[in-house]
Amino acid sequence: MLYRLARTALFQLDPETAHELALKAMAGLGPATALFGAGADRGEERTVMGIRFPNPVGLAAGMDKNAEYLDPLAALGFGHLEVGTVTPRPQPGNPKPRLFRLVEHEAIINRMGFNNVGVEKLLRNVEKAAFRGVLGVNIGKNFDTPLERAADDYLACLDAVYDRATYVAVNISSPNTKNLRDLQSKEKLDELLAAIMARRDALAARAGAVKPLAVKIAPDLDDEQLAAIAELAVKHRIDGLIATNTTIGRKGVETHRHAAEAGGLSGRPVFAISTEVLRKLSRLLAGRVPLIGVGGILTGADAKAKAEAGASLVQLYTGFIYRGPDLIAEARRALKAA
Repeated sequence: MLYRLARTALFQLDPETAHELALKAMAGLGPATALFGAGADRGEERTVMGIRFPNPVGLAAGMDKNAEYLDPLAALGFGHLEVGTVTPRPQPGNPKPRLFRLVEHEAIINRMGFNNVGVEKLLRNVEKAAFRGVLGVNIGKNFDTPLERAADDYLACLDAVYDRATYVAVNISSPNTKNLRDLQSKEKLDELLAAIMARRDALAARAGAVKPLAVKIAPDLDDEQLAAIAELAVKHRIDGLIATNTTIGRKGVETHRHAAEAGGLSGRPVFAISTEVLRKLSRLLAGRVPLIGVGGILTGADAKAKAEAGASLVQLYTGFIYRGPDLIAEARRALKAA
């Protein structure tokens, strides 16, 4: 009820302004934030990618790009938090406006463009937080780094975050950085994963601890592309695949006044296609690589459907904006009962 009232007020504001205001207001509640969350329940624990997650419902990257709100977000009952996408150097992202609500479709279109404070500042924010739960750091390349040098940016971020991250997510699927999705092609992905995994192994030897590495993919992939990604994930011993990012398609929202806006579509309209990608990957991988399901989860039943399609964990973003903290508890209950 409280969140529904707050949402009514927030939705009167520009979406990006509302996003920042909501996070700051949540941080201002301090310990009271925990009143909105669900407590720990040992019956919900999952071990995935070698990590013990207190529950299978996490926060997707994009909500807390700069790791500024770890403590209040953790208090809401998430089993893990994924911050970023972060790049080696700070960058402002794409020009505003770049975030659009499609309220009647429970959807969002964004073309943020990896706006973030850079990896060094993100790590300072992480160190200031009391949070010591499961932390994923989602890494990407700067917009002005040529695609042929993309690996340099990913390696720089991996080097920087390795000691502090519980796992690292490699974002090669945002539609909002020019040509980034080209990294999903078989040849380029093969080269990138070889470089990243070699560096991960070197970092693991130095640190005495292996940090899992997951790759986040797009929903707009055909069967041949999915088969290639599955093959490369096994070949390079990738620890997890996150399916999926936002879609460049507009199925189901074609007549909306924001449909022509460039960017990735998330929320309810992406649920079916992202879940189908998850299901196909599950069949291709047959349990060899864990899957994390994200895209269009707005109810507990949606979370359960992701699990039934092959996801070991799920992540929320747009659904959390529309439903608030109640969705976290609902998804956790649905997955515990599954």
